[in-house]
Amino acid sequence: MAESVLVRCPACRRDHTYTAPTFPCACGAPLCLPVLRGGLPVEVMHRSWDDSWVRLRCPDCGRTGHWPQPEFGCTCGALIRLPVDGEAAGEAGPLPVPHAGPAAPAPGGAVPPPSDRPPFRPVTIRTGRDALTAAAQYLKWLGFADVRLAGDRTANGIDLRGKDLVAQVDPTTQPTPVRDVECLWLNCANEDAAGAFFSLAGYAHDARLRADHLGVPLFVMDLTGTPQPVNEAADVLIRSGPPSTR
Repeated sequence: MAESVLVRCPACRRDHTYTAPTFPCACGAPLCLPVLRGGLPVEVMHRSWDDSWVRLRCPDCGRTGHWPQPEFGCTCGALIRLPVDGEAAGEAGPLPVPHAGPAAPAPGGAVPPPSDRPPFRPVTIRTGRDALTAAAQYLKWLGFADVRLAGDRTANGIDLRGKDLVAQVDPTTQPTPVRDVECLWLNCANEDAAGAFFSLAGYAHDARLRADHLGVPLFVMDLTGTPQPVNEAADVLIRSGPPSTR
């Protein structure tokens, strides 16, 4: 089972309980990155794809692969990266993981999804297209129907569409600005649709404040492809699902 560690956000000083996600190796064995106990977490300000991966050897088959660094989104909007135990995660030795552990608790004590939903199966993010796929899968898991790529986003900034839904996905390495949040809110108002915003690098402070004022659900995604809510509107969307099911 993956161990839980207590992590303090370096941006707002809130404490969080973090459990590293478990990934399936190609051989089927579960792998979990060992978070370094006592290591200092850092806020990710400028994300690099190369810096977001670590090497890990499977204890069952000996295969070495690249896996996402342990990260999570704090409720303050900061994206936090946790240090990894280099001796356990490197080429020198395998990481003993007897079996997959439970899912990590949502940052900030967010309300878990209804029990009748099956477990969410994340899509590992290696490219911007993977981020779109991960967000689409999550929206389908929440209960939205016909979620699909919106096509050319230059017209209105929308990346994903579904029944009574519009969504934006920011896969860049910079915090999402307030203008993008306002753009999504305008599209929701014009189309009388629910909305959701997904970001890999978190949100600028004024973007968080504006989203809270407008009621725009904000999610952050780490490279495991698992979205986490960062404001109350996102918690409500998780609890309630699509408007037609409320």
